[in-house]
Amino acid sequence: MRLIYIDIDALTPSHLSCYGYPRRTSPTIDQIAADGVRFENVYCSDAPCLPSRTAFYSGRYGIHTGVVGHGGSAAQPRVQGRLRGFRDDFDDFGLARQLQKLGHHTAMISPFGQRHAAHWFYAGFNEIHNTGKGGMESAEDVQPIVEDWLARHARSRKDWYLHINYWDAHTPYRAPLSYGNPFQNDPLPGWMNQELLDRHARRAGPHSPLDLGMYWGAADPKYPRVPDAITSLPALRQWIDGYDVGIRYVDDQVARVVATLQSAGIYDDVAIVISADHGENQGELGIYGEHATADAATCNIPLIVRWPGGAAGHVDRGLHYQLDLAPTLMELLGGERPAIWDGQSFARAVTRGEPSGARDALVISQCAHVCQRSVRMDHWLYIRTYHCGFHLFPEEMLFDLVADPHEQNDIASLNPEICRAAAGRLGDWHAAQMRRLADARAGGPVTDPLWTVIAEGGPFHALHDPARSPLPDYLKRLEATGRADAAARLRKKYPMQRSS
Repeated sequence: MRLIYIDIDALTPSHLSCYGYPRRTSPTIDQIAADGVRFENVYCSDAPCLPSRTAFYSGRYGIHTGVVGHGGSAAQPRVQGRLRGFRDDFDDFGLARQLQKLGHHTAMISPFGQRHAAHWFYAGFNEIHNTGKGGMESAEDVQPIVEDWLARHARSRKDWYLHINYWDAHTPYRAPLSYGNPFQNDPLPGWMNQELLDRHARRAGPHSPLDLGMYWGAADPKYPRVPDAITSLPALRQWIDGYDVGIRYVDDQVARVVATLQSAGIYDDVAIVISADHGENQGELGIYGEHATADAATCNIPLIVRWPGGAAGHVDRGLHYQLDLAPTLMELLGGERPAIWDGQSFARAVTRGEPSGARDALVISQCAHVCQRSVRMDHWLYIRTYHCGFHLFPEEMLFDLVADPHEQNDIASLNPEICRAAAGRLGDWHAAQMRRLADARAGGPVTDPLWTVIAEGGPFHALHDPARSPLPDYLKRLEATGRADAAARLRKKYPMQRSS
């Protein structure tokens, strides 16, 4: 089998037309979805970029690999210690290595391993094409390498797997101005209005409407599609258009991949998977253009699988993790699922369009910008916050994703019984994973990496250690932009005591 995995960084399904978005952002992806299976409720187990891709290729939760953050100890895998063999777990049991064992030539076009010093990300790959800009690539950097690789391998009789990484949907929005704006006459999403913006503008936290550059404004002449702040509907339009144009720009590259395969006469014989490392908040929780929380906007990702001879036009609504894709591919290809993996296969959904491998609930985590673990069950999203990342989130939040898909109304106080049930699920999940970790460690230290993050001064993007923290300068910015009340609350919550 020849497989292409198209990994579009920061792509949220809620902005794809095949998922119901009113703007036509993804005509090529829509057609691939119509020819295959579209999954509506797939979540990355660990967000954002580094934890998510580590979980996907290792087949394991971050609580097991140890990789849950973007810096500090929790950005590195656990040391395997005395039981490590000639190779480590990432090579022995990672998805790419399993594909190699099945006879696939594995190739990757991505700078990601270098961007995050995640050299284990490349384990099991025969070829690595680092596009060299550390995630600041645009399609002009990526597509020539993609087309050259396909020209050399499309007609090969050897089985292969190609991972293609596109970045244009990630901030800062960088599609060239010469591309234009296909959405300039389209209305904004109906749930967005000036009243919403006014409410969000009073919020504190990175990537709030006044802080689109994380802890500052976003003005940069190199990125004219990005406004400095979002305080008006024209600025909001500029921002949303920038994101949607980035998606459409990538969709054009997917069209070129399809055309190349069709020209080679092999399109019908190639499996195509389209997904993302995480989604993107575009107003959810008052956050814009960031993937900083353990919520549906950040963790719900698109997954489209077009499998030769498989189901077509099917929509699967079951709850799945993105790391469930690894055992699914193994079952589809006739391989074995390593016992170390946490995922479970949903292969029958791909081949027959049947309900397959769905879970009763998911536990999703974020420890790079905030420290949160959340439970996604039924139509509920329960969020437990351990470090608020300077957003001043309460310890518990609850959202009804049917009535409130954009997470604007926290109803935890109105539904204590739902919160208790979700907290119980979270506790049961945590106990089960820590037991499994203890068994695997065989006498080694057993620690939850979430608490390692907090002990080391907080999540990488919201450190409160005074030697490294952005908080002192951000407090001044809050006061200068009419948010002194938020500054006072943050001073009380994070008194900036130097960690030992």
